[in-house]
Amino acid sequence: MTIRVVVADDQELVRSGFAMILDVQEGIEVVAEVGDGAAAVEAVERLAPDVALLDIRMPVLDGIEACRSITARSTCRTVMLTTFDSDEYVYEALHAGASGFLLKDVRRDDLVHAVRVVAAGESLLAPSVARRLIEEYTAATARPPAARELSARRLEVLTARERETLLHLGRGMSNAEIAAALVVSEHTVKSHVGNVLAKLGLRDRIQAVICAYETGLIAAGATAGAGVPGARGVAGGAQGSPSGE
Repeated sequence: MTIRVVVADDQELVRSGFAMILDVQEGIEVVAEVGDGAAAVEAVERLAPDVALLDIRMPVLDGIEACRSITARSTCRTVMLTTFDSDEYVYEALHAGASGFLLKDVRRDDLVHAVRVVAAGESLLAPSVARRLIEEYTAATARPPAARELSARRLEVLTARERETLLHLGRGMSNAEIAAALVVSEHTVKSHVGNVLAKLGLRDRIQAVICAYETGLIAAGATAGAGVPGARGVAGGAQGSPSGE
């Protein structure tokens, strides 16, 4: 099955470069190149691609708003591209529904890998913008105890084992690592992950990381466990497909 991609960037050379890299890959077809966020939204509605690569800073409609619109209106998955290694951009993009976040200096192979991973229903962050940035953002925007307590009530729908699973997800652990920690099979972990995402209304494991910090399950700045989702790392499946490691 061919992965259909829309590339949106206001810099023609950058846009064309990414498109050329992807279009020569087996099983990937770039169906449109556009120069602004509004055109990206229109292209997604018209062509129904599997993945949209969106620059953060674009005219007419920026990448964050384009991502939010695309996520709300279609099943197209989005990967944000930027030269800015910024906490704010990462957090906003994730909450807008982005499935991936890469810096524009990404290697050719990692760009292709990101498109394939996201198209498969998984999520991905560049190593330099992973959980460290989420920790720093949540610490810098700490809410009053009452607000944190209200947020924590979201977790009341989870069983004790599902809460443990969310805790490990927040630490960036893979299904295999969670299985070892809980002394259960990976199949059981996949079931727990699916339940956590469904009960909390989370799109994917990256949003589970955010939820773990926002609800206070993990304290910002706390020592974390295993590796975090990265360009070559863990990036679990979306709500309907929690099988990724």
